[in-house]
Amino acid sequence: MWAAVHGERDEGALVVVTLCKPAVAVPEYVITMEETLDLARARHADHPQLPLALRLIGNTGVARRHLVRPIEEILEHPGFEERNEIYAAEAKARVPAVVEKALANAGLGAGDIDMIVYVSCTGFMMPSLTAWLINSMGFPSRTRQVPIAQLGCAAGGAAINRAHDFCTAYPDANVLIVACEFCSLCYQPTDLGVGSLLSNGLFGDAVASAVVRGRGGTGIALERNDSHLVPGTEDWIAYSVRATGFHFLLDKRVPGTMEPLAPALRRLAGEHGWDAGDLDFYIIHAGGPRILDDLSHYLDVPPEAFRFSRSTLTEYGNIASAVVLDAVRRLFDEGGLQEGARGILAGFGPGITAEMCLGRWTNGEPAREPDLAARRIVGYAPRHAPAARTVA
Repeated sequence: MWAAVHGERDEGALVVVTLCKPAVAVPEYVITMEETLDLARARHADHPQLPLALRLIGNTGVARRHLVRPIEEILEHPGFEERNEIYAAEAKARVPAVVEKALANAGLGAGDIDMIVYVSCTGFMMPSLTAWLINSMGFPSRTRQVPIAQLGCAAGGAAINRAHDFCTAYPDANVLIVACEFCSLCYQPTDLGVGSLLSNGLFGDAVASAVVRGRGGTGIALERNDSHLVPGTEDWIAYSVRATGFHFLLDKRVPGTMEPLAPALRRLAGEHGWDAGDLDFYIIHAGGPRILDDLSHYLDVPPEAFRFSRSTLTEYGNIASAVVLDAVRRLFDEGGLQEGARGILAGFGPGITAEMCLGRWTNGEPAREPDLAARRIVGYAPRHAPAARTVA
């Protein structure tokens, strides 16, 4: 099983596990950089570190962000209970259309999905939204549910990796990934630290979804994944959970985390026989411009290599776990790549944690038949005959 998870499969049982084109939607309410700076000046005129906060916000490169509710409502903060009710209502209103688009991009229907991985760190529901999706959108009742709530921005990469693991173990399976992040609902007017003020000008709201297919499909054929935690950094990115909700804590050392994380990316690529500084595409979590600048330096790749992540940051801000999916969507929109082009995907978040994977671009050439005996060993019972699959 270890070999399968890490991409070292028997040659006769090779299956192409493909991340298909994501669908992404952002809310209709927009706040620009200029409006953000004006709000900070108006609301924190007497703050002793306001000039520093304004400079940090201005340096993010975020031109605009999208909010799930008008800024006037966000600033009021009616309380955690009402905020969480808004989260649940808006998720149910906005997620289905994005899921339908992601399924269409993959050439599949709800009945073809074997597992849903739902990632979010900006609201809480139990049962998870996965249960509501299964009941409301026609997913089979046996669909597996994997909600991930506490990996923050790294959860987008984790969702891709868990989908990769599942489809490697069960080659006929398909996994739906859903990322729902309403960061604006975590705004706390009483948090006046510089890190909090910076966060108020950095994070945006978005919903994203993608399908990982165990067979067929066009996109990124996933080959190897791994995770890395930087020791002793648990409190660098964190939530303090209080009566008023989630209070975001951001340590000033966070922007420097690419120095210890870049070697983890190099190690993963090296174990696969690749050079992390010589790949064809890079899908990197856009936590901020310094994250991208530093990683460009440590991997010795040109800044243009991270153009998809930079575009997400400029147009949407940091949309947490949805960043990597939006960056992949932009790769598709640019026209994709040549067959076999190599790349890396990485999401960074609390821990400090990196979720990383390697893959090649594929235009959907048929996968070889997996070993049926191996499938019986892991206990997979295919839901549909292969012929019933709709090819993207």
